[in-house]
Amino acid sequence: MAAPKSVSSVPRTIAARLVSGLLLALSVAGCSSKYWRRSADKEAARLIQEKVPAVPNMDTNFTAEAKAALRLEDLGLAPEPGEFLGAEAAAERGARVLDLATALELSVHQSREFQTRREMLYLEALDLSLARWRLQPIFGARANAALQSTTPVRVTGQDPITGETVTAIRNGSKLATGRGLFGVDWLLATGARLSADFTADFLRFVGGNGTPNTGSRLGGTLTQPLLRGAGFKVNRENLKQAERDLLYAMREFAQYRQSFTVTTAGDYFQVLQARDTARNAFLDLQRSRQNVARERAFADEGQRPLASLDQFRQAELNSETRWLEALRSYREALDRLKISLGVPLETKLVLADSELAALTINEPGVPVEEAVPVAVATRLDLQTARERLEDSQRRVPVSKNNLLPQVDAFAAAGFASTTTNGFVLPDPKFNNWSAGLTVDLGLDRKAQRNDFRRTLIQVEQTKRQFALAVDTVRLQIATDWRALEQARRNFENTEIGVKLAERRVEEQELRMQLGRGQTRDLLDAQSDLNSARNGRTAALVNHTLARLRYWRDMGLLFVRDDGSWYEAPVPPVAGPDRETKAQP
Repeated sequence: MAAPKSVSSVPRTIAARLVSGLLLALSVAGCSSKYWRRSADKEAARLIQEKVPAVPNMDTNFTAEAKAALRLEDLGLAPEPGEFLGAEAAAERGARVLDLATALELSVHQSREFQTRREMLYLEALDLSLARWRLQPIFGARANAALQSTTPVRVTGQDPITGETVTAIRNGSKLATGRGLFGVDWLLATGARLSADFTADFLRFVGGNGTPNTGSRLGGTLTQPLLRGAGFKVNRENLKQAERDLLYAMREFAQYRQSFTVTTAGDYFQVLQARDTARNAFLDLQRSRQNVARERAFADEGQRPLASLDQFRQAELNSETRWLEALRSYREALDRLKISLGVPLETKLVLADSELAALTINEPGVPVEEAVPVAVATRLDLQTARERLEDSQRRVPVSKNNLLPQVDAFAAAGFASTTTNGFVLPDPKFNNWSAGLTVDLGLDRKAQRNDFRRTLIQVEQTKRQFALAVDTVRLQIATDWRALEQARRNFENTEIGVKLAERRVEEQELRMQLGRGQTRDLLDAQSDLNSARNGRTAALVNHTLARLRYWRDMGLLFVRDDGSWYEAPVPPVAGPDRETKAQP
């Protein structure tokens, strides 16, 4: 026959069982952090995909995770660096050639700024998921268990009859308790709140022949606002705004992709322009050195004064200074591009010169008077500005509702079990219920009054903001058009200027060789040639970027998932006054 357990071992046994039960419940109800992360990603992706059809040019494969980095090792090797790089040539030996398409794709994969904007949109989707969850049945389950113990206590007192001092021993006790609760809370569309819960209690004195006492209850409460807080529109306002906020964030992200592409292309072309400037500066330095060599030969023969040689030497020093400054500017522009692309600075990269050579003056074909109504009809930020006005107007009746008295109807009912030695479910015979009204006359409504007045002011503010947004779009289109025209004219002027300067340089060099030229005339011609070449490249780059901004500001520069762009066809508009009709 097995030996009976000691009384002291019973509490430890019960405590072990309680702890084991709690750990088992936690292991069943709890999930790993990986599960919760996957759950959040899946829901956010679903919410964004729901609204993709409503946002033109939205990334159809959106994810908050950074995309896999491209392998720069797969790019082609650059040719031997040009002589114009001087000491900087070592930084381009063994470098990889980065064309514009790869740079754009690299930017959407590795740019830190682009990844941050992706995450901001993802967080907005999480906010919507929480707003939706709050209007669904919310289940909860809780449990607790405890083991209490008191030791025997010696109590000394005076007998009230005999007056003698009496000493007694008050027995200790060991008590195990537990409670479990499962409930649901649901905020309905009408503003009503429904709560229900099931509770079970456990109590047992440990020691001797102690038997457990258990009890359970089932109850529910329904509270329905009748004035303040009542109604579908009032109670769905937060969800409605969260839905709109995600839509606005997606539009903002879609427009950000357009601006980001234009910025990346601009940075790319600026590096090529800086490289071309360094190349032109080196050509100017070579001409200056040739001038000095020729003048020194003439001076040695006594055919030129030393003052003329000194002028050419000074011009040579100035040319070298400009060349070194151009090299520094080129290296800094390339490093800034690497940072914006998320590429380590020590990576050896060379941009494709063919991208600069392929640039041409390409007119947009949409005059400014047609571009404005197109922009007003298609710009995503203007659509958001219109709807923000609707948001402000929609909040007015909600703030009015908050001024009403609080009148809530409530009803509650429940069942309970009898206290027994075994577990039993609640018995309908042991029921309770209550019903009534809760009234708050709302004598203190200062905060609500201020909020109501604030919403009225916000309506007027959003009207002005929308009107300002429309005018800003008009200004952007006009500015882009002027930049296009100026860049085109600059390019035409510099094309002529290059030809004139080349002819002047040839003429002055010939005159100097014949001993008939003036030093200053040759130096001026060479300086003008260098400036004209730099100006031609700058005008070509500026026209390309102005064209991209023109299409972007019309809302017609669409960006693919790999970062490349295309110019969408111009949509038909209702008429020349489309932009005024769009105003509220």
